[in-house]
Parts: sequence; structure tokens; C-alpha cells
Amino acid sequence: MHVVDLAPSLRPEPMMLDDVPRVALIEAQVSLSPWSQAIFRDCLQAGYQCWVYRQVNVNAYLVLSCAAREAHLLNIAVQPEWQRSGLGGRILDFAIELARQEDVGRMFLEVRPSNHRAQKLYRSRGFSLLHRRKAYYGPPHQEDAMVFSLDL
Repeated sequence: MHVVDLAPSLRPEPMMLDDVPRVALIEAQVSLSPWSQAIFRDCLQAGYQCWVYRQVNVNAYLVLSCAAREAHLLNIAVQPEWQRSGLGGRILDFAIELARQEDVGRMFLEVRPSNHRAQKLYRSRGFSLLHRRKAYYGPPHQEDAMVFSLDL
């Protein structure tokens, strides 16, 4: 389903505790090894940059950690019905801008080798492959991680 006409109306908002159940639901829909609600709550409590995009309900989210002049995109996801709408690129651009505002020099992320669409998106924003981490993702779907980086 393409919703390109609706995606521009969505704006980033700080993630709130009340958003966590919906965020975890989206995570379960799109991830082979989904984060739990507790992990998202921990990210909020730790002070990570946690943002949502919503029309009525949350449609997408990101979690970004910034420390020691480095940023790590820990999680980014778009609800299946909103994928291929351009929203993923907008969220990634926003995450990059957040990192720049934190005055970091480099941004990192991990992605599954099987996630070709995400890799294409990251490369389109200037990320390059740094190295591969063996058996990073797991159970139940064990897979390496491709570590990408972007100089800011």
C-alpha cells in the first residue's frame, strides 16, 4: 500500500511512555527479533533520543543514542502499511539532523544482510559499510550484522 500523499503530514514528536505499547506492536510486525516494551521504556529512561511519527496512532519511530561524539541509530521502523511512502527516509534524515545537533562526528547503525531495502536507504544517505559483526542478531533468527557508518 502506498501512502505517499499522507506521509508529509506526519511530524516527529518525542516518544512518551504511553506510546510504548504501539511502538512495540509495530516492532513486532517488522522485526525478526523484536524489542520488548521494557527495552523501549529503558531507552526512554536512559534519555536516548526517542521519537515517533503519528497520524492518529504511531506509524513510525526511531531510537538514537548520542555519546562521546558518536551517534548510534539503535532502532528505526515504519509500520508495514506506511512502508514505501518516503517516511523511512524522512525519519533517517531527522535522525541524522539530531546527531548533528548533538555535535557528533560519526553515526553508526547495524542492519541485517537480508534487509536490502534498509541497506539501499542507508547508502542513499551516504552511509558506508564499515564491517560485519558475526551472529549479532539472534534468536530466533540468527544473522550477522552489517555495521554502517556516516561521517557527519
